[in-house]
Amino acid sequence: MYELIQVAEHTYYIECPAKIGIYEDTDGVYVIDSGNDKEAGRKIKKILEQKNWNLKAIFNTHSNADHIGGNQFLQKRFNCPIYSTPMENTVIEHTILEPSFLYGGYPFAALRHKFLMAQESETKNIADATLPEGFEVISLPGHFWDMIGFKTPDNVYFLADCVSSEVILNKYHISFIYDVRKYLETLDFISTLKGKLYIPAHTEATENIAALADINRKKVFEVIDVLLDFCQTPSTAEELLKKVFDHYQLVMDASQYVLVGSTIRSYLSYLLDEKKLTTEIIENRFLFQKISL
Repeated sequence: MYELIQVAEHTYYIECPAKIGIYEDTDGVYVIDSGNDKEAGRKIKKILEQKNWNLKAIFNTHSNADHIGGNQFLQKRFNCPIYSTPMENTVIEHTILEPSFLYGGYPFAALRHKFLMAQESETKNIADATLPEGFEVISLPGHFWDMIGFKTPDNVYFLADCVSSEVILNKYHISFIYDVRKYLETLDFISTLKGKLYIPAHTEATENIAALADINRKKVFEVIDVLLDFCQTPSTAEELLKKVFDHYQLVMDASQYVLVGSTIRSYLSYLLDEKKLTTEIIENRFLFQKISL
């Protein structure tokens, strides 16, 4: 764990729960995401020192705590700027917003932990960053507010949380999605990319991203079919959440309650917008029901 792996002349990643990218420029390195906590930051620092690398900046793909957890530690040690998109920067600078958004109110203590709420750090707009020549920012919305990825001049793509592995999908079934429509569009987009290597954050690097995107797309439509089947009987979001957990034999805890619950509500929004569902309120219960064709 936290092994530095070189995949091209100037492109590396650190093997860890949420892969950390490194691009070596002529006068220093750029780090893509920073792991899930201060300890991840320490391990990044150790690698940089072993390689005698100067940290020029951190690029955050998005504001989930497991991607920004090392930010504060590294920013204090190296006095480096941190860049992301404005929406993601708001959460990076005010990390209480992540568990608040997931829960839908002020998060209780069991949600205020490092896996959902990182330490805060100062940020700048990625549009204002001076990028290495040939380095590209790519828009990857859907998983979170305004997630981005990066293409290095070595033609290596860092794709953040666009896709999960087939093993993980078959085990947990529900990957976190904020906007289902944009997520599906992003899967279509990454399937068209022409790169040497693709590095998602939570699965193995691959030379065939289109195949992995297809696996994720099929799982999204499977979940849609499951929800539509359940909604043949008018149901509340909470009732549907229980049905989904039972159907996939998932084990609920506080974190899974908010992560899967938020995702199920995003699916319901998508199905409402697609006019596959309708809603009504009966006896103060907000119900979702499948529209019969």
